[in-house]
Amino acid sequence: MDEVKKLLEGFADRAAEGLPAADVDAAIEADVARGRLALRRIKRRRRVTGVLCVAAASALVLALGNQVKWWGTGSEVADKPVAPETTAPAPSPATAPASTPSVEPQSSQTMSMFGASVVELVANKQQWSSIDCTLAPKGWSAEAPIAADRVVLSRPEMRTAEAATKVVLQAAPQARTLAGARVTSASGKTFQIGTLRGRLTGQVQLTDRWLLVELPAGTVEWPDDVLRRFMASCAIN
Repeated sequence: MDEVKKLLEGFADRAAEGLPAADVDAAIEADVARGRLALRRIKRRRRVTGVLCVAAASALVLALGNQVKWWGTGSEVADKPVAPETTAPAPSPATAPASTPSVEPQSSQTMSMFGASVVELVANKQQWSSIDCTLAPKGWSAEAPIAADRVVLSRPEMRTAEAATKVVLQAAPQARTLAGARVTSASGKTFQIGTLRGRLTGQVQLTDRWLLVELPAGTVEWPDDVLRRFMASCAIN
C-alpha cells in the first residue's frame, strides 16, 4: 500500500507542478483513493479466482473418485445397481410379536413325535384263538402255535426269541396296575394306557375279562389313539 501511495504521489508531483498546494493535496488524496479501490478489486478478483480453482479441483477429485469406484477392479458390473444395505430395527417389547406356541403333533398323524412311522392298522384276515381282533398292525402276524388266551405278534423279517420286540395280547381275569396310567372312556369301554415292566401297555375290560396288550420295548410307533382303536376292535370269546 505504501509503494502505491509513493507511486501515485510521484505522478501527482509531476502532474501538479504549477498548481496550488491545496489542489495538489486534493489530487493526491483522490489518486490514493482510486488506487486503494483498484487494489481492493484486484484482491477480490484473486480471492474469487482462488475459490473457483479450489472448487474446480474438488469437483475433479470427486469425479475421478466416483469413476474409480464405479469401475472398481473389474469384479463388479458397471450397469448392475448395487442395493444399499439396510438394517431392520429391533422390535421394541411393546411391538414384539408374541411367541408362537409349539404345536404338538396329533396322534392321528402319520409320523410320531420322534419322527418314526406310526403303525398302520389294517383288516385282520387271520383266525386267532379266543382273542379275536378285526384290526391288526400292518406287516405283523401271529406266531404259531397260538395259545388259548395269548397271541404273540411279530414281523416276519424280525423273528426273534426276544419277547420285548413283539406285541403280546393276553386275556386276564383282572386288570393290571400300570404306571402313569391314562384313562379314557369311549363307546361304553374304559381304556387304560401306561407302562408295565418298562413297556407301553394298554388294557380294556371286555365282558368279564380284561384284554392286556403289551407293545415292544421302547416303541414310539403306537400313539394312544392307535392303541385304543386296536383294542376296541378286539373281543374275547
